[in-house]
Amino acid sequence: MLGTLRNSQVSLFLVFLLCFCSLSGQEKQQDRIGLIPYLKTLEERFDIKFSYLNEDLDDISMTIPKNLVSLEDILNYIEKRYQIETNKLSDRYYTLTKSRLVTLCGSILDNFAENTIPGATIEVLGTTNAKTTDANGDFVLTDVPRNASLKIRFIGYLTKYLNVESLLQEGGCPKILMAQHYEQLDEVIVYKFLTTGIIKESDASITMNTAEFGILPGLIEPDILQTVQALPGIKSIDETVSDINVRGGTNDQNLILWNGIKMYQSGHFFGLISAFNPYLTDKITVIKNGTPANFGDGVSSVIQMETGNQITEGFEGGAGFNFISGDIFGQLPLNDKLGLQFSARRSTTDFLNTPTYNKFFDRAFQDSEVKDEDNIAVDDEISRDEDFYFYDFSGKLLYDINDAHKFRLSAISLNNNLRYVENNMTDNETSISLLKQTNLSVGAQLQSQWTDQFSSHLNVYYSNYNLDGQSVFNQVRQLDQKNSVDERAVKLNTRYQVSENLQWTNGFQYIETGIVNRAFVNQPNFDTNIKGVIRIHSPYSEIGYASFENRFIGKFGARFNFIENLETFNTFLVEPRVNLNFRLANYLRAEVLGEFKSQTTNQVIDLEQNFLGIEKRRWILSDDDTLPVTQSKQGSVGMNYERNNFYVGLEGFYKNVDGISTSTQGFQNQDQFNGEIGSYDVKGIEFLINKRGDRYSTWLSYAYNKNDYTFDSIVPHKFPNNLDIRHTITFAGTYTYKKIKLSLGVNYRTGNPYTQPLEGDEALDTSFFPARINYEAPNSSRLPEYFRADASAIYSFDLTRGIKANAGISVLNMTNRKNSLNRYYRVNDENQIETVESVSLGITPNVSFRVSF
Repeated sequence: MLGTLRNSQVSLFLVFLLCFCSLSGQEKQQDRIGLIPYLKTLEERFDIKFSYLNEDLDDISMTIPKNLVSLEDILNYIEKRYQIETNKLSDRYYTLTKSRLVTLCGSILDNFAENTIPGATIEVLGTTNAKTTDANGDFVLTDVPRNASLKIRFIGYLTKYLNVESLLQEGGCPKILMAQHYEQLDEVIVYKFLTTGIIKESDASITMNTAEFGILPGLIEPDILQTVQALPGIKSIDETVSDINVRGGTNDQNLILWNGIKMYQSGHFFGLISAFNPYLTDKITVIKNGTPANFGDGVSSVIQMETGNQITEGFEGGAGFNFISGDIFGQLPLNDKLGLQFSARRSTTDFLNTPTYNKFFDRAFQDSEVKDEDNIAVDDEISRDEDFYFYDFSGKLLYDINDAHKFRLSAISLNNNLRYVENNMTDNETSISLLKQTNLSVGAQLQSQWTDQFSSHLNVYYSNYNLDGQSVFNQVRQLDQKNSVDERAVKLNTRYQVSENLQWTNGFQYIETGIVNRAFVNQPNFDTNIKGVIRIHSPYSEIGYASFENRFIGKFGARFNFIENLETFNTFLVEPRVNLNFRLANYLRAEVLGEFKSQTTNQVIDLEQNFLGIEKRRWILSDDDTLPVTQSKQGSVGMNYERNNFYVGLEGFYKNVDGISTSTQGFQNQDQFNGEIGSYDVKGIEFLINKRGDRYSTWLSYAYNKNDYTFDSIVPHKFPNNLDIRHTITFAGTYTYKKIKLSLGVNYRTGNPYTQPLEGDEALDTSFFPARINYEAPNSSRLPEYFRADASAIYSFDLTRGIKANAGISVLNMTNRKNSLNRYYRVNDENQIETVESVSLGITPNVSFRVSF
C-alpha cells in the first residue's frame, strides 16, 4: 500500500513537471512575435499608424521588449537591433524601411571549449568585403547587403555559411560557434616554435609577425634585431644589434632590407637598440641559406622587414615609453583607396638619467678596463660629460589604384648624435669626441596583378647614409672621419603561375652605389679622401614546383651579376640557388639548401685605439685590388619533425667566404693594418628542440661552429676566425597566466679567440718608433666562457573599452656576471704594454608602458 502511494506521488510530480515545462515553453514562444503583428499592437496602444512594405518585414520576428514603455524607446530598440530605419512623419504617422546595407558584428568561437578564434576570415559572398577576427575573435563588417551570405573559415575548422538576416534576427554581436575539423595530417611544412608569431616556412626561412609576438627572455618589446638573435645560428658576440653574426659571418655580410630598401645603419645607441619601430613592422623574414634568386648581396643572410601593406578600416595606433626612449605610431585610412602609416621615436637620454641608460652608457663608452704590463688595473681619476640622443621616424603612403594595382611610398630617417668629453684629472688631459650618424631612405613600390596567372612588383629606392666623427685630444691632436654611402636601385620582379604546381619568377635589378671615405689626422699630418662608384646589373630567373599534397617542394634559380667599378674593374658572376623540401614520413621532412652569393660593399674597422666613443666601422667598395668582390658558397642539409606541439630541428651546413680582408674582420694584433686578403670556412650544426602547450613554451638550442681563416701571407696560414664560437647553448621558456606573460632564459657560449703578446722581454720591440708589440700566433688564446641569464614579464589590461595597455619589466644579466667580450693590447706613452678589455652589460633593468587603440 505504501509503495503504491509513493508511485502515485512520483507520477503526479512528473505530470506536474511536464505541465510546467509545457507552460514555460508556451510562455517563451509567446515572448517572440512577428514584427508586423507587433506593430499592429503598437498602433492600437499608441493610436498611431505605420507605413511599410510587407515583404520588407514579413520574415522578421522579434522578442517583445517588456522593459520598454515609451514608443520612442521601442522604436529605437527595433531600429538598432534589427537595423530597420524608422521615420516620424507626424504625431500619428510613421514609416519603417529595411536597411539595404547593414553593419554586422560578432565573435567567432570554437563549439567545444568556446575559445576565441583570432585570425578567422569572414567573407561576404559575391563582394570583395572581407575581414579577419582580432586577437579576441571579434569582427565588425560594414556596408553588408542584407540579402547576402557570409563564409567563415579558419584552418582546423569546418567552413561555415550564414545568412546575414539570420544574424540580424539574433541582434547585438552574437557568438558564432565553429566546428573543429579533425583529420590525419600527412605532412608538416610550416613549423611554429619558441614563442607566438615565429614560424619556420617550407623554404627554411624564418618569419616573425610582431602583432602576434609573445615574449622572449630579456625583451619587453619586440625589438626586431634582438629577436632574431633567439634563432639558432644567429648571435652577437659583442651584445649589440648592429653587429649580428650569422653562421660565423660579420655584420656587413647581412643584407638588411626595410620595405625593399637596403639599410646601411641598423642600430641606435651604438648598436644596443634596434633602429626600426617593431609596432609598425608587420613581418620580418630571416634567410640563412637557400636565398631566392631575387635577392643579391649579403653573403651571410637576408633580414627583410616589411610594414603593413593593407589600408585599415579605422584608425589604429599606439604609444609607449621605456627607460631609454618614447615612441608613437599609427595607421589611418584617408579614404577607401588611400591610407597612411607613421611612427616616431626619440630617446630621453639627453635629459633623463635612468638605471637602464647608465648601464647602456657604461657598455658603450666606459666598459674598457685598462691594465698595465704587470696586469694591474690603471685607475686614473677621470670625469666624463656626455650629451647623447637619438631619434627615428618613418612613414608609408598606401594608394590602391584599383583592385589590380597598388602603389606604396615609404620613407625612414635615423639619427644618432653624441658629444662626449673626458677629463683625466691625474694627467690633466682632455679628449672630446663628436659624432653624427644619419640614414635617410625613400622607396616606392607598384604591385600589379595583370591576370590570374601573371603579376609584377616594381621597387625603386634611394638610400643615403652619413657618418661624421671628430676626436680632439688636449685641443692639439685632431682626428676626423667621414663616411658617406649614396645608393639608388630599381628592381622589377615578375611571377607567372604556369599551373597549379608550377611557378616561374623572373626579374632584373640595377644598383648604383657610391661611397666616400675621408680621414684626417693633424699629428702626424695625414689626409685622405677616397671616392668610388659600383654599378650592378642583375637579371635572374627561378622555377618553383610543388608536387601533389606538397610531398616535394623545390625552387631552382640563378642570378647573373655584371659588376662594374667605374675606376678599376668589370666582372661577371653567376650565382645558382637551390631550395628543396621533401617528405620522409608523416610529420618528418628534410631540406637541402644551397647558394652562391656575392657582395661589393664591406665595412672596415679603423682607428680602433684612438676613437673612444666613436663609431669605428666605415663602408667601403670592392676595387679588385685592396678588396676584391666578396663571394660565398654554402650548402646545408636539415630535418624537421613536429607533432602535437613538439618540434625538433637539426641542420648541418658548410660555408666558404672568399675575398675578405683583415681590415674588415676586426683584427687587433700584428695583422690589424696589413690588409691581407683571404677567406674563411665554417662547418656547423644547429639543433633546436621545443615543446609548446596552451600556456607555456620551453626550448633548448645548441649550435656548433668551427670557423677558420685562411690567409696565405700570414703564418700560420690557417687559424681560428675572430668569430669562432665553438659551442652555443640556450635554454629558455615562457609561461602565460591569464593576462601575465613571463619568460626566463640562460645563454652560454665558449669564449671567442684573441691574440696575446709574447711573454717576457720579447713582447715589446723598442727598435721601432713607436714601439711595436710582438704577438703569439694569431687567435691562439681564448676569452673565458660567456654566461648570461635574462628574464622579462608583461602584464596586459584594458584601460577603456577601446584602449588596451601593457606594462613590462625586464632584467638583463640577472646574475651580474662580468663577461669578457674583447681583449686587445696597446703601447702607452711610457712604452709599456697595456691590456684593454671590454666587458658585457652588468645587471640591467628596464621598464615599459604601452597603450594601443
